[in-house]
Amino acid sequence: MRILILANDAEGLYKFRKELIQEMLAKGNQVYISLPDGKFIKNLAQLGCKFINTNVDRRGINPKTDAKLMFFYMKLIKKIRPNMVLTYTIKPNIYGGMMCRFLHTPYVVNITGLGTAFQNDGIIKKLVTFLYKLSLKKAKVVFFENIGNQKLMLNIGVCKKEQACLLNGAGVNLEEYPFCEYPPEGETRFLFIGRVMKEKGVDELFEVAEKIREERKDVFFDIVGPMEDDYKERIDDLVRKEIIAYHGYQADVKPFIEKCHCFILPSYHEGMANTLLEAAAMGRPLITSRIHGCMEVVDEGENGYLVKSQDAGALLKEVEVFLTLTYEQKEKMGRVSRGVVRERFDKQEVVGNTIRELER
Repeated sequence: MRILILANDAEGLYKFRKELIQEMLAKGNQVYISLPDGKFIKNLAQLGCKFINTNVDRRGINPKTDAKLMFFYMKLIKKIRPNMVLTYTIKPNIYGGMMCRFLHTPYVVNITGLGTAFQNDGIIKKLVTFLYKLSLKKAKVVFFENIGNQKLMLNIGVCKKEQACLLNGAGVNLEEYPFCEYPPEGETRFLFIGRVMKEKGVDELFEVAEKIREERKDVFFDIVGPMEDDYKERIDDLVRKEIIAYHGYQADVKPFIEKCHCFILPSYHEGMANTLLEAAAMGRPLITSRIHGCMEVVDEGENGYLVKSQDAGALLKEVEVFLTLTYEQKEKMGRVSRGVVRERFDKQEVVGNTIRELER
């Protein structure tokens, strides 16, 4: 069986879907991957995937560029003649889905998150909704990573109930992210991992860091991740004032999780926040937004705290609450985090559910 995967990022596909791909290959399938070139292509090729270099503009809205992508997908599907196409992220979902529908090729769509387009009721949301309706109409399965996204898309008629299947995100590999003993007391390190962009809540996080560091020199804020929006001037200023430590992109985030006392993610929207899953798997308390894609990982008060999105005051309050906890209370929260992930987000179970749904 020939399976074609359409995606927009090699790193994300490898880090979060490699176990699924390995299972597909183990079942004797040929797996083709269509996505932009990147350093994780070698890793995917070593698994046994056949790579097709594809130019995907992840964030831009350019009709000419998007039309080129759509027709590229049409030619690719005609050439490979896959038995099934599996798509990830918005542009592969929409344009790949449209071409699969047009060519009568079986396809499965994974909505990893709704992104910026659905944050406001504007022309972009209406356009994306219309395009999703066109592209998902004949999809065999539409995977969702949180119940909020699934309900929204069903309510606006983007897909049908019988198409929808809810997964617990991409899951987390519990062997790859093992439980680590809680770091020693004496200082408190908060850690953010993610793209540095407004929608990840970095404005609120930076405001909180400034206020906390005015009072507490034993509290530190580590920021890990590439700059997606233009925050260079702001970050340089915060680093100069020793408000934060900025570490940029890191291929391996585990050493940073191991050193932190609490993981913090004040995001505006998520599909299922993989960084939360990874930090929880390694036994760290969490402070994150009360939104679908984040709240599923937190049993409030047991392994972390939930805050109103886009509210720096609410975030500051929960950071201050965490700082009042005893070392033993924080350590216990970390152990509960590991249990939550083991119970709900084990990668093996998520992959098994995905494969069963694809075979069905």
